[in-house]
Amino acid sequence: MTKNAYGGSALQTSLPGFDAPSAPTDRLFFAIFPDSGAASQVDQLAEQLRTVHGLKGKPLQTERFHITLHHLGDFVGLPPHIVAMAMEAGASVIQQPFQIALDRAMSFVARPGKNPYVLLGGGDGVAELIGFQLALGDAMAKTGLKVGKTKSGYTPHVTLLYDEHSVAEHPVEVLNWTAREFVLVHSLLGQTKHVPLARWTLAPR
Repeated sequence: MTKNAYGGSALQTSLPGFDAPSAPTDRLFFAIFPDSGAASQVDQLAEQLRTVHGLKGKPLQTERFHITLHHLGDFVGLPPHIVAMAMEAGASVIQQPFQIALDRAMSFVARPGKNPYVLLGGGDGVAELIGFQLALGDAMAKTGLKVGKTKSGYTPHVTLLYDEHSVAEHPVEVLNWTAREFVLVHSLLGQTKHVPLARWTLAPR
């Protein structure tokens, strides 16, 4: 008997009362967004690099440039209990503002025709960012949220655009800004729309 993508038989999907899982429509994640000045610089750099490397993909909308801290999951509808735990975790983190410096760009090899071309940094430029990401992960774990990123596996970056071609890692003029807040974001999948659900100021409390 033919198996479907969820491990069941093709016949089962047509039986009364059986509903195949729906495709996710909503995503939740914690993120840091550049301030307006830095976001404009990111946009200008994206346009320059796009021309230099002959890429056809268009840069993301300026307001969508961000660094993901933690991906909470993709869902069908927005799960209130996950949102509540995320709110609790975000409110419990105490952190002063810190500097972020990105000095390299490269493509991540993804699915065919859609390789993310990103800005990223290393060393001191993202040390405090990585420390904050770990602290937020600890706060999430205390509320019962699943934490999928580890220190060794977390690569902070800003996605500039998506393109069918890939570009090897190369240096760029340093782009930096001061992180002063972090955001819980509701992304409507397929609609290129980010809705901020909560913001927390980075300051001693």
